[in-house]
Amino acid sequence: MNIIICDDCQSDREILKKLLREYEKENDENFEIIEYASGVKLSEDNAALKECRLIFLDIDMAETDGLKITMKIKDTYPDLPIVLVTADMSYAVEGYKVRASRFLLKNDLNQTIGECMDELLKEIKQKEQIVEYSFVEGKRSLRADEIIYVETSRHKNIFYTKKQTYSIYRKLDEIEADLKDMGFIRTHLSYLVNMRYIEKISSYVLRLTNGKEISVPKSRYPEVKRQYTLFKGME
Repeated sequence: MNIIICDDCQSDREILKKLLREYEKENDENFEIIEYASGVKLSEDNAALKECRLIFLDIDMAETDGLKITMKIKDTYPDLPIVLVTADMSYAVEGYKVRASRFLLKNDLNQTIGECMDELLKEIKQKEQIVEYSFVEGKRSLRADEIIYVETSRHKNIFYTKKQTYSIYRKLDEIEADLKDMGFIRTHLSYLVNMRYIEKISSYVLRLTNGKEISVPKSRYPEVKRQYTLFKGME
């Protein structure tokens, strides 16, 4: 797993690298850690960003601030987790505005890096889980995070992704079991929704990032909101 550390202070890079190596050893992981002293060079290295699975990025760098670098990287790689690291808590609100995955204080890394990595690795592995189905259109392998929602239509179930749809003659109960623990929630007898694509839940209506609105029965509404709140808390 490729991890990038970007910080213009070498000693800070070494501290974070040491903590990640300790976590790697304790949790039987395998990290390829790449260091950058320049946020600008990192943002321009598309080959490295394409292979990267996680970035630890300093906010307060002399050359440019990490918030701008985060925005630039997210424009091309919106799903790439970026953890902002800084000595100043005042950046926290701005950090979340640029869609950072986490915000860590440098003087507290010993206490926070373990929990941060636990949550991020769980999220990364969940997104990268693969399911394979024999659709009407042919056999396809899909990553869990590619599927926006599944909808029952007559005797078929339709998989909606960003690029296209796939249909299959299989019960939604069976599909729900296949996608268990991958971030999906049964919002209705006819809908199975990927919680990554939920934009808002209110007044018994669930709105997805693609504009699709799905009504949630009153009996299911409290549980749907509870599960979504828990899911967002793990991101």
